[in-house]
Amino acid sequence: MAFAACYLLGAVAALLSAMLFRRTLLRGRARPMILELPSYKTPSLTNALITAKDQGLSFLTTAGTAIMAICVVMWWLNTFPRVATPPEALALRTQAAQEADSGRAAALETEARIVSDRAGQAGSFAGRLGRFIEPVFAPLGYDWQLTVGVLTSFLAREVFVSTMSVLIGSPSDDVAAEGVIARIRSAKRDNGQLVFTPATATSLLIFFVLAMQCLPTLAVTRRETGSWKWAGVQLAYMSVVAYAGALVAYQTLHLVGVS
Repeated sequence: MAFAACYLLGAVAALLSAMLFRRTLLRGRARPMILELPSYKTPSLTNALITAKDQGLSFLTTAGTAIMAICVVMWWLNTFPRVATPPEALALRTQAAQEADSGRAAALETEARIVSDRAGQAGSFAGRLGRFIEPVFAPLGYDWQLTVGVLTSFLAREVFVSTMSVLIGSPSDDVAAEGVIARIRSAKRDNGQLVFTPATATSLLIFFVLAMQCLPTLAVTRRETGSWKWAGVQLAYMSVVAYAGALVAYQTLHLVGVS
């Protein structure tokens, strides 16, 4: 239901955008369009399978390569520079060593690791960048992790999940079997609250439906129009519309108690 509503919103936004540009930037007489259609034939299962195979391999060699490269870059940005272990983590580990015979030692070690990981992320290049830009996306319900994920997804929206997986970090032994999606779903903010709430997820979904998050599409726009002007207008306009739609959705759900 949520996906259907978001795509309906996208269709409405496209229609309103077309009406707006038709009366402002793209005024004038419409040019006739002639499109030659192929002759209709009975579908072939063999052709469908071959096309699916070719398209799948093409996706793996193009988008897959970009996703892998971005994952490597995000890992480096989320790992360096190294920061010293915070005093809180050292104190927790000392307490865990003192209570090695009690049942609290494992819990204290886990808490110390969490504190140390958060300090490392806060001091990393990705953490600094995310926290610097976080105030821009905070009204949409995004923390610094979601902010970095949204920024990288402007290259290609497929990299959002891989970016979030890198930012969340390596799973501990007790949650290793949960998988990437389960770890992202249970990810926590710096204040201990969940990263993904119903309101935040709705806001993010609307933003992804309306925003221009595909660098190759901008390159095609540049090639077809012969100028970066329209590519820039496309990116700026769709980003503003996406931001406004996500803002209205999050703030409305937040006001009615959906958080």
